Amino acid sequence: MTGDRSTPLGFAVIGAGRIGALHARHLAGAVDGARLVRVVDPDAGAARRAALAGAVAGDDLAEALADPAVDAVLIASPTVHHADQLEAAAAAGKAILCEKPVADDLSGTVRAMDTVRRAGVPFQIGFNRRFDPAYAEVGRAVRAGELGPVELFRSQSSDPGPAPEAYIAASAGFFHDSVIHDIDTARFVCGEVERVTALGRVRVDPLYAKYGDVDTSVLTLEFASGALGVLMNSRRTVYGHDLRVEVHGALGKLVAEDERATKVWRYGPGGPRGDYYHHFLDRFRDAYRLEVQAFVDAVRAGRAPEPGAVDAVESLRVAEAARLSLREGRPVDVAEVAS
Repeated sequence: MTGDRSTPLGFAVIGAGRIGALHARHLAGAVDGARLVRVVDPDAGAARRAALAGAVAGDDLAEALADPAVDAVLIASPTVHHADQLEAAAAAGKAILCEKPVADDLSGTVRAMDTVRRAGVPFQIGFNRRFDPAYAEVGRAVRAGELGPVELFRSQSSDPGPAPEAYIAASAGFFHDSVIHDIDTARFVCGEVERVTALGRVRVDPLYAKYGDVDTSVLTLEFASGALGVLMNSRRTVYGHDLRVEVHGALGKLVAEDERATKVWRYGPGGPRGDYYHHFLDRFRDAYRLEVQAFVDAVRAGRAPEPGAVDAVESLRVAEAARLSLREGRPVDVAEVAS
């Protein structure tokens, strides 16, 4: 199907949870040049609910990969299944868009990316923030030299509240599961990271400590360019999902921090009030659609999708350096983290 722009790209969505269901809705009519063919999930009810526009619902990945109408797979299953599903899709010759991370660890990620490379199929990793209009404009402006040399970078992300215990138990950890989005944004905007220093605490929910994790962290980054960065992350902002990016350069500063769901301020006896996005699926709804659109456009044009395998590996390498820094209480050179 690569390079063929005459017919829509047929998709199988693997995983019908909250993100998979959102992707399925987009593919059922909101992404140009694409159509939803199948939805695969072990939960038959979830698969049926997500299988819009006449798509086939089922629980058999092999059956979906054998369907000639399926040109591409969008993997939105739990992380523990990503690598195996990636390898199966690559072996079947399907283009692949995979939610982050590819695997829980760097070695598993590298193995899966090697399989994709040998198969020669298009691959994109799901770092959706790159496609958010505000984040994308910050990245474009920096790369265009509008700030001059970057001196400082700051990113903050926080969730409205802690995750359920089942999610915490299965998660690869705060840095791999959540902070990795900020890490990828930092790389996207400022280039490669050479050294990481991590601080982490349990300040929100003691369940994180039970599973050897943290829920509050600050990472300092030293970029190859000489710029410095700070990532601040928390599992709790009670008013809703909160994100902001700030980049200082020799010629000025860029800030992306408009978190209001509507552009209305309300003024009354209690003072001014604005509303916020409560959930990341609301805040980044358009970004999820735009990343799929970018993937479809690249595959149909015969271009390599971005972000790709290098980004999947290198962002996870920084996350592993951060975890090592937290564990050992010292700055860690990213080069220390071998594949």
